[in-house]
Amino acid sequence: MKPLPPPRPIIAELSPQVDAGRFEAKRILGEPIRVTARVICDGHDRLAGVLRFRPEGREDWSECPLEPLGNDRFAAEFVATELGVWRFQVNAWVDRFATLREALRIKHRAGEPVPSELLEIASLVRDAAARASGADVAWLAAQAEAIGGAQDDDERVRRAVSPELLSFMARYPDRSCDVESPPLPVRVERERAAVGAWYEMFPRSCAPEPGRHGTLRDCEERLDYVASMGFDVVYLPPIHPIGTAHRKGPNNSTKPAPGDPGSPWAIGSSAGGHTSVHPDLGTLADFDRLVARAHALGLEIALDIAFQCSPDHPWVRQHPEWFRWRPDGTIQYAENPPKKYQDIYPLNFETEHWRELFDELLSVFLFWIEHGVTIFRVDNPHTKPFSFWEWVIAEVRARHPETVFLSEAFTRPPVLEQLAKLGFSQSYTYFTWRNTKRELTSYLTELLRGDAREYLRPNLFANTPDILHEYLQIGGRAGFQIRATLAATLSATYGVYGPPFELCVGAAVPGTEEYLDSEKYQVRHWELDHPDSLSDFLARLNEIRRANPALGARGRLRFLEIDNEQLLAYARATPDLADTVIVVVNLSPHHAQRGWLVLPLEELGISPDLPFQADDLLGGARYLWHGARNYVELDPGVAPAHIFRLRRKLKTERDFDYYL
Repeated sequence: MKPLPPPRPIIAELSPQVDAGRFEAKRILGEPIRVTARVICDGHDRLAGVLRFRPEGREDWSECPLEPLGNDRFAAEFVATELGVWRFQVNAWVDRFATLREALRIKHRAGEPVPSELLEIASLVRDAAARASGADVAWLAAQAEAIGGAQDDDERVRRAVSPELLSFMARYPDRSCDVESPPLPVRVERERAAVGAWYEMFPRSCAPEPGRHGTLRDCEERLDYVASMGFDVVYLPPIHPIGTAHRKGPNNSTKPAPGDPGSPWAIGSSAGGHTSVHPDLGTLADFDRLVARAHALGLEIALDIAFQCSPDHPWVRQHPEWFRWRPDGTIQYAENPPKKYQDIYPLNFETEHWRELFDELLSVFLFWIEHGVTIFRVDNPHTKPFSFWEWVIAEVRARHPETVFLSEAFTRPPVLEQLAKLGFSQSYTYFTWRNTKRELTSYLTELLRGDAREYLRPNLFANTPDILHEYLQIGGRAGFQIRATLAATLSATYGVYGPPFELCVGAAVPGTEEYLDSEKYQVRHWELDHPDSLSDFLARLNEIRRANPALGARGRLRFLEIDNEQLLAYARATPDLADTVIVVVNLSPHHAQRGWLVLPLEELGISPDLPFQADDLLGGARYLWHGARNYVELDPGVAPAHIFRLRRKLKTERDFDYYL
């Protein structure tokens, strides 16, 4: 048999892909995974193709047809049915039947004779019958006979160009000279990897009365309060024993007083290390109770993973080879000039014993997964090798594909992005330091609309124990409301560090972004029932998020025109526009702002000639608008933001409300 000629189609611009398939694009279980490609060919022949997909490790591919989008672009969708890595590729070929069918249709309409074309089509249909199965064989054979027969030409043409025959031929195409793209990977994770509201709190500050070190039992009692605000994830800083050597005192003092608890990130003492619970917090059984209670309330516990040690950590004694020793015989403590962490020893990932170190760190993840933790916030991953994270995340997910990893890496953008490519489900961002209209617009466009959207999911934490931005220090209650609204509506995932956030704590060490009397170094007591608490406000934000898919993982972001630099306006919408919300935020926490909002009516499916209603989901007011330009005024002392759901009347056989 002579070899077939080289295939003619060329497949390019296949999406989604990250670094030509070196890393995985990310999607959510149950979410349609849309694949697009540009497929071109010489000449004027019609092209056809399929999208092929399968879970990693399976041999058999599933297929669905490509749909033309115009301008040589094609698309198709598939839905992953299980967690893990999926592979997809595009196959394309010249569709000789569709090409000849179109030529036949045009010539016949022009009154030209088409005997040759009919015979060619009959031959193609006959070949398809040879590839068919079941009852389709006889049907196609009969069509071939009729089209190639001696009956009336008009009837032969009618059969040849019928939609029914086109459908049958598409079912049995000639793919002998098809071309296929290289398979590309996509990581399919559970919803919480992309959507959720996080609440960070220190268990040791959960005691209901002042002056006492909180316990995990106290933390368990606090869960009802967190659930009442509508959060999904409770993130706990390290709960492990804390070293005494070089322990830090209040406000990062190097001279602690007796009884000062030290920093939870100075992990390890004679009581244990990364798989132990601080004795003052309770026991591992108490932690198991906490996880069970969280699950009963619809919450998940996220645990901080900080791969570093206090000088008292058992690893320092048992594995001195895992640390970096200086010429004077001491171990180098952690520094991030001008910050010094005398109470923390970094691990040496370049040790000759790196394999043993890697395996031990993997065992830390697996230990806590056995105790019900499937979400980890990883401390400073950018200070550890990329190769370690790629390996350990893959090892964990091979056993537990439901595991979610949050990268706490405040570092250079390429490093932050590389960590996301390596497998981190979510990433801290620079949102805390983006406060002006221009900063927010450019930065969120970069994150949510640029190439990074295929692999980087921003978790917009409004504050952290390390970061109390000047905006919150001077913004008062309205400032906290503004930042919460932005975080909760710009991204599908956001977080706050509480209770300082809902209690609007803005006191900082002068000239810094450090909280005054920070929980990092001392136990604090919080009055959760304070009358100025934002707990109800946060609960309403989270309620709105859950009720509107536009604010979830598939919600697209578009910034809108508004003629005031202190007003930020944007739309979030699902791809089909079935759910759309319009958000307008006053970025000035001290002054009322007003302006004219310009809506893209055509994109929103709104007639410029009909009025429509804008319901403020946050404040409860309703506005009747007409046309693209509509007036907005926001007083931060009353309401610093609007979250609008648009409603209009459609006239059909009967009136009904249609919600965008």
